[in-house]
Amino acid sequence: MNRTTGGANLPALRSHNAALVLDLLRTAGEDGISRLELAERTGLTPQAVSKITARLREAGLVADAGRRASTGGKPSTLLRLVPSAGHAVGLHLDRDELTTVLLDMAGTLVEAHTVPLDLGAGSDAVLETAAAEIKAVLPAGSVLGVGVAMPGPLDHAAGVTHRVTGFPEWDGFPLRDALGARLGLPVVLDKDTNAAALGLALRGPGDSFAYLHLGTGLGAGLVLGGALYRGARTGAGEFGHQVIQLDGPKCNCGGRGCIEALCLAAVGSGDLERAASVLGTGAANLVELLDIDRVLLGGRAVVAAAEPFVRGVGGRVRIPVTLAGGGAHIVAEGAAQLVLAPVFGRAEVTPPAPKIR
Repeated sequence: MNRTTGGANLPALRSHNAALVLDLLRTAGEDGISRLELAERTGLTPQAVSKITARLREAGLVADAGRRASTGGKPSTLLRLVPSAGHAVGLHLDRDELTTVLLDMAGTLVEAHTVPLDLGAGSDAVLETAAAEIKAVLPAGSVLGVGVAMPGPLDHAAGVTHRVTGFPEWDGFPLRDALGARLGLPVVLDKDTNAAALGLALRGPGDSFAYLHLGTGLGAGLVLGGALYRGARTGAGEFGHQVIQLDGPKCNCGGRGCIEALCLAAVGSGDLERAASVLGTGAANLVELLDIDRVLLGGRAVVAAAEPFVRGVGGRVRIPVTLAGGGAHIVAEGAAQLVLAPVFGRAEVTPPAPKIR
């Protein structure tokens, strides 16, 4: 495949109304949707929809999807999104491995691979590996940008990492700008749990849930009322560092008795029932605090032994507990959605507006 690091130049996307239209085209899939339906569902005039779709067609984002049989008037031309017109790269920087994915405009997984990584090897070494892995999946066509997800804490708005648990040397590093300069592409940075929760929310019913991720660490992604909740300083969801045992073992964060330390110790000793019980205790606290609708579980430790975790956590909370969908690349695909979601007007993953009749 002919690779390129060239960014996308898609001015047709830089419009709120265009985002509304694109989101409906994406949702319609291969069957397509008519201009009249687009006007009805967005509240835009037919003339405005015609201008927007003409721009999108010129940019290669929209194509014909056939015609709908006439019910008395002129047959309607159906339009569809062209998924291959643009792509987004998602990167999951974990403590011991790096996963890279490529998604098309429809959010379909095109390519994915994982390589070992030492997050403690220093920023230069990590960025060199990340840039090489990203360039390896870049398509010949338009690339909208790169989404990076990694353990927190970090500042999503500034694109700066803070004292990543277990790796304090990352404190204050401008990862977003440093990686963007290497690639010549827009880069977005967020916590791994937020990225995963974003991807799950885009497919969900617009409710409130917590995504609990147990892998090399433990954290939560929070979706409240259908919107991803990061907090003012990207500090929300540091679930693993709530203290449930005052005289407990020391945690990598510097505290004692954190859920993360207790959970990881139990997983390491093979006591999954104990790990699930600890996780369930924290989940119950979260449910009572936030009054959410459901709890989703994910991460390597959970995926490797889903049944005891779902059963153990489910026995301690009063709402549904299930394994999160999304497969092995849930965080990396969510990272790519950090780039794609704003294109479709879904940057904050708000509940869908009622249809205008």
